[in-house]
Amino acid sequence: MSKNSLYHTLAAELAAAITSGRMPPGENLPSLRDCATQHAMSLNTVIAAYRLLEDRGLVESRPQSGFYVRDHLPAPQASLRTVPAGVGKGAQKGAQDDVMTLVLNAQQRADYVDLALACPQGEKFYPGARLAKMTASVLRKGAAVSKYALPPGSQCLREQIALRSARLGMTLAADDIVITHGAMEALHLALRAVTRAGDSVGIEAPTYFNLYPMFDSLGLNAIEIPTHPQRGLDLDAVESLLREKRLAAIFAMPTIHNPLGCTMPVEAKQRLARLVNEHRIPLIEDALYAELQFTEPLQPTVKAFDSGGWVMICSSFSKTLAPDYRVGWLDAGRFGDAVRRLKFGSSIAESMLLSETIGRFLESGGYEHHLRTLRRLYYEQVAAVRGLIARHFPAGTKATQPEGGFLLWIELPSSIDSLALFHAALAEKIVIMPGKLYSEGARYRHCLRLSCCQELDERFVHTIERLGQLATTLGGCRT
Repeated sequence: MSKNSLYHTLAAELAAAITSGRMPPGENLPSLRDCATQHAMSLNTVIAAYRLLEDRGLVESRPQSGFYVRDHLPAPQASLRTVPAGVGKGAQKGAQDDVMTLVLNAQQRADYVDLALACPQGEKFYPGARLAKMTASVLRKGAAVSKYALPPGSQCLREQIALRSARLGMTLAADDIVITHGAMEALHLALRAVTRAGDSVGIEAPTYFNLYPMFDSLGLNAIEIPTHPQRGLDLDAVESLLREKRLAAIFAMPTIHNPLGCTMPVEAKQRLARLVNEHRIPLIEDALYAELQFTEPLQPTVKAFDSGGWVMICSSFSKTLAPDYRVGWLDAGRFGDAVRRLKFGSSIAESMLLSETIGRFLESGGYEHHLRTLRRLYYEQVAAVRGLIARHFPAGTKATQPEGGFLLWIELPSSIDSLALFHAALAEKIVIMPGKLYSEGARYRHCLRLSCCQELDERFVHTIERLGQLATTLGGCRT
């Protein structure tokens, strides 16, 4: 048999396994060497077969990870920011308040299945036992509960954050870091330090829904900037707004965006850093999910390319380590002194006990091992949920292919109103986040966000199946 026939035969065999479902979406193909050994073929023959499968759209290559079975669920290919909004700010706020009240009430009920909360649910997502032992050890020493951890907060934790910053391409100093009450307080402090009531702040569209009530509380105006579901923030639009001097600041999640899960290319991050430094406009960079990237080495943050201190970066340990500890941090660049004063004037200090516990956990090396486990777990869970959506949601549904984290952004056929789906699902004790919450206006009325950070048990699988049935019925669609 010729070499060409060999690789076509192998490709056909693997294609049959994929199309029959024996190799499901997201499954990792055997490594090139393992496959060559199993089939007694040369490495070049296996490479040719895998490339043929890739050309046919059946598998995809991921850097430093191998080849994976692609699912048949297409990803969104364009920003919807150009779609007319059609709903004013007052209506947006009213709709968000009403929906969030229903969501929060439902999330307190054990008999509801929560697909909305962007916080891992279950013991396997956290090193609870190790943290408990470490917390008890810190507590026995006594000093951690006998004084305020005044700004900037725990020296041990700040030093560990500074050391870890190199993994994301940054060179942070412990003295420049302020410990905060989660990432939300960090964002609030950063905004207060660089804006005043009436200012306009550029944000991505779609963006994290809690930004809108935060902006309202500070009297800020949001200017939504087109955001591509794979490439992130539209930098031509950013540059235009900066040249027109319309922005007092920019808020963005360039690395593992919420809700899109995308990461801006490194060249784009470099350009964004240059733009904010040239125009002397602060960028508040939310790096909450940056350490949950699926590929290594990790992509750098925008802060890694900051030359003049105009990039403020924040994160927390709520999504990765201990949500109830509510420990976050902020490096405010040239605005550090203002942030420290604001922190003292608002919440004064963070828990020394909890901060020291996390600092020691990082120091022990346990955090890096835990993150590697989480990355693998979330990669597998996101792939599994995309497969369920492909199987059960109506034809024409699209879902993002996240580069990290545990969130999926779903575009339903345009005939389906995700707010109507939200209410229909809630009546069956299923909680989702409708797309209207992620932008001012109605451009995301057919979108929703789902979380993939819970046990994917039989109950979860049934819930996704039922949600797909509800969507199909609402849209009059075929499956």
